[in-house]
Amino acid sequence: MDRLEKSKEKYKQLFGDGVPAANATDPDFQDILSHFIFGEVFYQGNLDDKQRELITLVVLTTSESLPQLKAHIGAALKVGLTPVEIKEAIYQCAPYIGFPKTLNAIQEVNEVFKSMNIALPIESQKQVDEENRFEKGLAVQVEIFGDVIAKNRGSAPSNQKHIQDFLSAFCFGDFYTRSGLDLKTRELLTLCIVSSLGGAEGQVKAHVQGNLNVGNDKETLITAITHCLPYMGFPRTLNALACVNEMIPEN
Repeated sequence: MDRLEKSKEKYKQLFGDGVPAANATDPDFQDILSHFIFGEVFYQGNLDDKQRELITLVVLTTSESLPQLKAHIGAALKVGLTPVEIKEAIYQCAPYIGFPKTLNAIQEVNEVFKSMNIALPIESQKQVDEENRFEKGLAVQVEIFGDVIAKNRGSAPSNQKHIQDFLSAFCFGDFYTRSGLDLKTRELLTLCIVSSLGGAEGQVKAHVQGNLNVGNDKETLITAITHCLPYMGFPRTLNALACVNEMIPEN
């Protein structure tokens, strides 16, 4: 199949037989979009459609592109993602983009779920309590990043040590420990989230290393960032790829 045929097939798989609204007003633009995203990007690299839709969901959440997010929630269900996996991907965004944008995305998810008679709330994936969220979060941090965590905690100024505690207990304890998505998936999604923020290259580099440490290879990282391209644009994509190449140089 050429890319036009691929785009038609992939679009139908994700969204059914409907016609995009932009076809009536901006057909040229819609053709460029569909042929590139669904005829090229979706076929580049080593990710399956479930992984691609999870990435799409978190990047759209990060940019607060809510109408497009709503459409891709339905697409995510069509390719076989569960309500739990969808919710967990959105929740994973919170430490990086803040609660307001995440809550806006959750509202879109809930509207789609209600329209499809998916019962809410979905089952809890919580794995920590008040007594162990810090301890378990720190353990996940060390599993992902290794000895650098102790170094960062030890070198933090006394008036900023609470930030390191928040990272361990909140970001990693409250979110990374949850079931519903495995650690490799969460870390890959986090790389996509921080890449799509722009201006967070230090964190992108850290999460490139974190991805390597949990078993995601360079090919997977390049494919994931490439999949972000249509949603975050070339500048942020190129910056993220530069971070990947710096951390994992070409032979």
